[in-house]
Amino acid sequence: MRITRLSVDPVIRLGDHLRNVLDPRCAMPKLFRVLFLLIPLALAACVAPPVATDAVSTRSEIAQLTHAIRALGPDVDPAEAARAAEIAITYPLQLRRQYGVTDPPLVHNTKVNMGLRPRGLCWHWAEDMERRLASENFRTLTLHRAIGNAGRALRIDHSTVVVSANGDVMEQGLVLDPWRNGGDLFWAPVVEDTRYGWERRGVVHARR
Repeated sequence: MRITRLSVDPVIRLGDHLRNVLDPRCAMPKLFRVLFLLIPLALAACVAPPVATDAVSTRSEIAQLTHAIRALGPDVDPAEAARAAEIAITYPLQLRRQYGVTDPPLVHNTKVNMGLRPRGLCWHWAEDMERRLASENFRTLTLHRAIGNAGRALRIDHSTVVVSANGDVMEQGLVLDPWRNGGDLFWAPVVEDTRYGWERRGVVHARR
């Protein structure tokens, strides 16, 4: 099951484009950069903040993700699948508190770029999630990093972690994206997550 409590499509595309003005190398005058920074904050009233997750929902989500991870291959250890699912669902909730997330992802991104929050960009979520999962030293699961939107006009890169059965390629795995819903994990098979054109991070970096 995919957790999709928060939909920010109407503003993500705008925010993806506007975030480029945060680059200090941009020639745009400082006043205009500040005005562009304030636009996502003004949009906050149009998009719901992250929803508190109750214990019953969390247990249900862990069970559903455990089943999906076990289904990645016949050699996946059920215990490892359960442990990976538990971390993937609960650790982003911890990160949400650490990052101080109280707004939709686009607005939180703006706060990070303005120095009002310490972390919480998509690659922060992916980096911290990958590190936590990797600390388990899974034997029957493999972690991958994927980048979406690479090379797409008016879009910037989006980063995520992908889990697959050991030995499988990234495209055979499950997207584990905690950024998209502000700490409530979105997960889906890579090939079904059509919002982003996911590519292997190494491929994207090599192309650049």
